[in-house]
Amino acid sequence: MSDVLKKTVAALEEARLNAPYFKEARLLPDKDDIISVLDKLQRILFPGYFGKSDEYFIGWTLADVRESLLKQISSVSALKGSDINAEDAVDKFISALPEVQKLLFLDIEAFFEGDPAAESTKEVIFSYPGFYAIFVYRLAHLLYELRVPFIPRIMTEHAHSLTGVDINAGAKIGKSFFIDHATGVVIGETTEIGDRVKIYQGVTIGALSTRGGQCLRGKKRHPTIGNDVTIYSGATLLGGETYIADGVTIPGNAFITRSVAKGDVIKVN
Repeated sequence: MSDVLKKTVAALEEARLNAPYFKEARLLPDKDDIISVLDKLQRILFPGYFGKSDEYFIGWTLADVRESLLKQISSVSALKGSDINAEDAVDKFISALPEVQKLLFLDIEAFFEGDPAAESTKEVIFSYPGFYAIFVYRLAHLLYELRVPFIPRIMTEHAHSLTGVDINAGAKIGKSFFIDHATGVVIGETTEIGDRVKIYQGVTIGALSTRGGQCLRGKKRHPTIGNDVTIYSGATLLGGETYIADGVTIPGNAFITRSVAKGDVIKVN
């Protein structure tokens, strides 16, 4: 090994030993394994679309998912000093999959009914990036609700990287949710969205200010959206006290930092 390589390796090793970022790094979850779990859950929840459809295959794949999640949750719980019982969390997650599937079926119908360009629900399941983002979100949200650290973020950031849709796992999203064109959408952690909401590309549902940094953790920072709301492309809605009433339509490129009641006139510059 040359002197340059030796010096570089020594400097990197010194950083590894002294910087806090590398302590307990061996306990970090395996991103590839978690992404593999998402792939397997697609096969389980939509058999025939992404894999075989027989009962034996689904059972075997679900057992594989359980084993992988148990390993990853055990590891990350040790890293974060969490008191989560990994086995209990995994079993609750698996037991909830039929209910998640029902929610996804409603999302599929919302996509199909809301998009005249959709030729079939099969096309939505197999091809639509917006639906994939919602699929991942609903699974990640379940783990978030079970207080599983790290893994929900890995899941939603994977979907974000593939689709351009950034839905924080902590957001609460109701039934029949539809993102049309599904590009450049941001939905923050404390967002609450009702049923039958439709949003278009380039919509941000975010915090009014993040200058408080970690002091804002756990506080309501993002808007609440009522039922049957439509938000057109390029709109930005900010703030934890912002409430959009049932049935409101937010025009494209609107910048909203206050609550909107039904019948309010929204001016766009």
